[in-house]
Amino acid sequence: MVFKRRDPRTWPEAIGHFFYPKGGWSRSVYYVMHRLRRLPDPPHRIARGIAIGVFVCFTPFFGFHLVIATILVFLIQANLLAALLATFFGNPLTFPVIAIVSLELGQWMLGAPGDVHLPQVFAEFTSASVELWRNITALFTDDVAQWRQLRGFFWRVFWPYLVGGLIPGIITGTVAYILALSAVTAYQKHRIRKLKERYSSRRMKLKTAPDPAEKQ
Repeated sequence: MVFKRRDPRTWPEAIGHFFYPKGGWSRSVYYVMHRLRRLPDPPHRIARGIAIGVFVCFTPFFGFHLVIATILVFLIQANLLAALLATFFGNPLTFPVIAIVSLELGQWMLGAPGDVHLPQVFAEFTSASVELWRNITALFTDDVAQWRQLRGFFWRVFWPYLVGGLIPGIITGTVAYILALSAVTAYQKHRIRKLKERYSSRRMKLKTAPDPAEKQ
């Protein structure tokens, strides 16, 4: 396969690189920003994609952020690769902050009791995922599906998280759009100017170069 790794990573290595990339977070961020700036698309489409990628990080649909970003990209005509790369905004360093802000804001907006805190959030998502998988497999076995825990998870964690993540997601996505639009526009103008200068320089060299016919 063309894109297959020469040295396949083990599961512990893959998990370790997820929490701390091989080249460090600064190198990973620089790589993502470099790729975003060089995307061959108008600045406003790239900026829209970045805004989408950042926004979906504030939703509690863990494991489906790329799918949601792809759907939103086609709805508002944004750059798909920019959106997918921008989901890098949600990473092990930022997710704890995103989770606690979204959940507590949602609890306050809904008037729900704030009895679920950060250490419990990930445990709740894990338990809900396990029970959901059991219920899916129960469709093909004699087991009886149990929805009580999932129902409690939805009202105590998922729904407040979803409601509370909308406001900071929209605000952060808007800020990302403004910054990205300015940065990508400036970068593309600079690149076009450099290409024009290079083209003019080559034309001047061709004009000043001696004619081979005259030498003969």
